[in-house]
Amino acid sequence: MRLAPLPVLSPHQYPQEPRTLVPVRPAMKQTLSELMRMSRICRMVFATCLGSFVLVIFYFQSLFNPAMQTNHFMVDGCCKKGSRNALQELYNPLQSDLSGAAALHQARRDQVVDACRIYSASSRKRRVLTPGDLKHLVVDEDHELIYCYVPKVACTNWKRVMMVLTGRGKYTDPMKIPSNEAHIPSNLKTLNQYSIPEINHRLKNYLKFIFVREPFERLVSAYRNKFTLKYNSSFHKRFGTRIIRRYRKNAAQDALVNGDDVKFKEFIEYLVDPATQKDGPLNEHWQTVYQLCHPCHIHYDMVGKYETLEEDSNYLLQLVGVGDFLHFPSYAKSTRTTDIMTAQFFSNISSQKQIQVYQLYKLDFLMFNYSIPSYLRLD
Repeated sequence: MRLAPLPVLSPHQYPQEPRTLVPVRPAMKQTLSELMRMSRICRMVFATCLGSFVLVIFYFQSLFNPAMQTNHFMVDGCCKKGSRNALQELYNPLQSDLSGAAALHQARRDQVVDACRIYSASSRKRRVLTPGDLKHLVVDEDHELIYCYVPKVACTNWKRVMMVLTGRGKYTDPMKIPSNEAHIPSNLKTLNQYSIPEINHRLKNYLKFIFVREPFERLVSAYRNKFTLKYNSSFHKRFGTRIIRRYRKNAAQDALVNGDDVKFKEFIEYLVDPATQKDGPLNEHWQTVYQLCHPCHIHYDMVGKYETLEEDSNYLLQLVGVGDFLHFPSYAKSTRTTDIMTAQFFSNISSQKQIQVYQLYKLDFLMFNYSIPSYLRLD
């Protein structure tokens, strides 16, 4: 027996139960409102807890990952160039808190200008600087600085500081940079690497600074470092053998070969010998500041001194705008060459040689306001 198919109903033909609206009582409405408010509070508490948890995670990661710590030398960090550069800050007449330092450095600039004026009036020599004369001038583009480094005047530490300033976050602590790395030429850009128009622009608009030292202290420091320390065998071979061959009578064969026991008296003879001048420019470690940095041709905005090294350095870093998180490294005063030590070295030098070596460094004495040492016999 076959059943007849059931008729197919459309959705609107389905039987529906009658709908009745249940009135919401006021108590129920209040309960629903409180439930919704509690739900909102729970969500807020949850979000706060989650955010705090994430912050805690980042905190502990930063403790164990130095790369996540604050780096003040990133280009996009706190040290981007502001409305004023260091040059404008130096000559800012409103430096009320730094007025004493500003006056000091103005006096030092004036001293250089006066000495150069006297020298140019008495000298017939006139020369124009070439890019080759600018290889000691280190450039910091980010902070618009030019530093002329003078060997034996804390130049290793200043090169370290310049590597921090120019490293764009690669370095943060100057003393963590090995000393030999600070002297690798490719780690710092020098002014002679620019075109003539670029050189002129930077000389005009960047703050130019230099650090100097009592000339004879610097000279004795160079001698002690390069000729009395065994590890400086390259200087012994290059200069020591030549000095001993020229100025030591009946020199032993090993001294002629190794050049590692040069006497200070022999070193002075080498410096004042006209034959040395014919060999070419003096080595940078005992070359005059006048010849290394050309202060009569380049106007240095700041002249720092080795005798006030930390104060002058940190004053400059304040002008740059990094003084709150970068300080100039302290140096070992116990090993430095002092004026008493210098006097002892010069005590065995004849009056004639003392006069000659003073004449060699006379401009450095005059430009940077160093008096003639009392131990010299210049009569």
